[in-house]
Amino acid sequence: MSLKNIISLNFFGAYADATLLILRLLTGSFLIWGTWDNVSDKARMTEFVEFMRQFGFAAPDILAPLSVWAQFSAGALIVAGLFTRWAGLLMAFNFIVGFLMVHLADDFRAQFPALILIAVSLHLVAAGAGRYAADRFFD
Repeated sequence: MSLKNIISLNFFGAYADATLLILRLLTGSFLIWGTWDNVSDKARMTEFVEFMRQFGFAAPDILAPLSVWAQFSAGALIVAGLFTRWAGLLMAFNFIVGFLMVHLADDFRAQFPALILIAVSLHLVAAGAGRYAADRFFD
């Protein structure tokens, strides 16, 4: 192994697909977990509608379920690695809108979770699902 490879740590590139799988599993699971209460409980969905109304979203009765089901569905697709770029694009859009409507005036610490979800979503759009994914059957 050359000094250049040791300094640059290029040999870790061999694990990129494995780390992408971990990123997908964590992010997709978080999206499913984070929306399950809204999917399974009408009262929780009503709370989310009111939350969106409080922040001035247009048509919260329509957009709240749409956002929840988009996040839940995209989470499942991301876990499976199926249509990952589309799911990432949908989530990037969803979280950018949420960030602008809810978190723009927050301090950086409060903005960080939303910003990470935007960054991960955009990374999935750019990188795709990796080798350990259903998307590989479409390549």
